Amino acid sequence: MRFPRLLLCLGMWALCGSAKPTERKERVVREAPLSAREHDDAQSFDYDHDAFLGADEAKSFDQLTPEESKERLGKIVGKIDEDGDGFVTVEELKAWIKFAQKRWIYEDVERQWKGHDLNEDGLVSWEEYKNATYGYILDDPDPDDGFNYKQMMVRDERRFKMADKDGDLAATKEEFTAFLHPEEYDYMKDIVVQETMEDIDKNGDGFIDLEEYIGDMYSQDGDADEPEWVKTEREQFVEFRDKNRDGKMDKEETKDWILPSDYDHAEAEARHLVYESDQDKDGKLTREEIVDKSDLFVGSQATDFGEALVRHDEF
Repeated sequence: MRFPRLLLCLGMWALCGSAKPTERKERVVREAPLSAREHDDAQSFDYDHDAFLGADEAKSFDQLTPEESKERLGKIVGKIDEDGDGFVTVEELKAWIKFAQKRWIYEDVERQWKGHDLNEDGLVSWEEYKNATYGYILDDPDPDDGFNYKQMMVRDERRFKMADKDGDLAATKEEFTAFLHPEEYDYMKDIVVQETMEDIDKNGDGFIDLEEYIGDMYSQDGDADEPEWVKTEREQFVEFRDKNRDGKMDKEETKDWILPSDYDHAEAEARHLVYESDQDKDGKLTREEIVDKSDLFVGSQATDFGEALVRHDEF
């Protein structure tokens, strides 16, 4: 498939356009919970398993024998220890947890990378991306579906250039990830805010006023009465969103709204895992300390699945 990201965007726009008037459009970018399970180590370590591995991988470990589970955990430790000094720090563990929780992002990037690195030089240039994504579409100046593809391309080019740190118009895989998923990178947050404001700011004055704010998430569509949540959002705008009380949100106020500084669950979990496993209390973990507490990190149970045991190449 040559146009996965474009089709995804169009699909999401169509979904938003066809949503029921009382359905709420969510603009706020929040960290997903590390696990749907309760964090209560006195009952089980299920939350820790989901946090450390991601929920899907945690299930695969439950099908392993304890010996196999420890062996694979030991291999993971080598990946977490980024500087190769033989110790896992809180920061390294935090980075791993964030990776495990967002594995789907990297899988998405891998899929799209194959369709855009056309000359297979290990980089995706803007020209490659443009040709692969917009090529034949731009040959039709008046597409039947009504979308302004040229405007979309200009917006994509701006984001691509923002993600391209060295300015050579050729994205490394990390830069390409920042382009596809800008909400995951601090240096891309301004472009997330800018694109959001452009979507909502219908009168083009560079601000989001109350009616634009409400109109983005709710279409009255002839209904006489607003849902209660809409009334609450009006109050939220006046009391909390519009911090300087000038009747509109500027760039910084919009950023505070859509990119709130939330509690860092990954860091809290990393500190918890280190505290529970750090036998010599030096503030960092060895491979042995982690494997000794394998029940906390990954868990496993003896099974009779034999050849049916789940295998994953990355481990």
